[in-house]
Amino acid sequence: MNIAQLAYVWIPAVRKHLSFLDAVDDAFSEVQDKVAKLIGTLPLLVVALIIVAFSIWFGGWFSRRIKILRRISNQNPYMDGLLRNIIKFLIVLGGVLLALDMLGATSLVGAVLGSAGVVGLVLGFAFKDIAENYVSGILLSIRQPFNPGDLVKIDTHEGRVVALTARATLLMTLDGNQLLLPNATVFKSVMLNYTRNPRRRFDFTTNVNIGSSWSEAMSIGIKTISEIPGVLADPAPSALIKDLADNGASLQFFGWIDQKKSDLSKTRSEAMRLVRRKLREAGASPPDATQKVVLSRLPDAAETLHIANEAKHAGDVSVDRTLDDAVAHANKTEGGNLLDDAK
Repeated sequence: MNIAQLAYVWIPAVRKHLSFLDAVDDAFSEVQDKVAKLIGTLPLLVVALIIVAFSIWFGGWFSRRIKILRRISNQNPYMDGLLRNIIKFLIVLGGVLLALDMLGATSLVGAVLGSAGVVGLVLGFAFKDIAENYVSGILLSIRQPFNPGDLVKIDTHEGRVVALTARATLLMTLDGNQLLLPNATVFKSVMLNYTRNPRRRFDFTTNVNIGSSWSEAMSIGIKTISEIPGVLADPAPSALIKDLADNGASLQFFGWIDQKKSDLSKTRSEAMRLVRRKLREAGASPPDATQKVVLSRLPDAAETLHIANEAKHAGDVSVDRTLDDAVAHANKTEGGNLLDDAK
């Protein structure tokens, strides 16, 4: 093999080898440049980390020392925590953006925020009910339509309020059972708060026969109700003829109480008992559709004394505190209550 043939074979091989060496050299040079740049940016990276750490500390410190948030905390602890977290988040976000700007990575911020927006939109659809309950809890905590211990009726559910959390409203029914209602349901439902106005009216009906003086019967009933402990003089008790029948009339009596001092059900029960007895004593007995003959003996002295003592007996009209201890205990054990305990 002559020299020309050898050159023809080896020269391409040598060139390929040299090209590989050049590529390796270029790659090595590029790595060296990147390492040099990284070493050059280390001071900036340290400063950026210090800025982020300082923004985290300053955000927490500043959010705890805003005077307006202290006033909100006394009125609504939940909104206080929410606003503090928002302020801290904004301060930390500003620190992160400043750090990225120092490192020349602001383009990364747009990509991250765009991705976060898409992810947030997807999560919003996926957790729609949870988000709805959370937002409803915030609005309810701002409006404060009820306080712990209030007797409320929400839609068809009735009970005493125990707590308002970020997700649900906890009631204790009059049977002593705990009822958990989603905040979205509470916010959108018709709500009746029996406790917000301390004065509450009770009413009942009773029948009198056709031979009685209906106006006199109403006067007797009104006077009897006004003498019951706990019944308010203003508004005064009242009565009206609710319905008429062939054998008599149906009278409806009204009275008002202060729910902080008297129980509605007990007062109403006592009023029904006393009014019925007074009307019987006045001869305004309920009408009887049937005719009957009753043979009875006169009451003896013991029975007469018992009747007299029963007439003097004053019924219990005090506030029913049956559920108070249970509501207070459930209120203490329920974490994250958003309601103000102040009445």
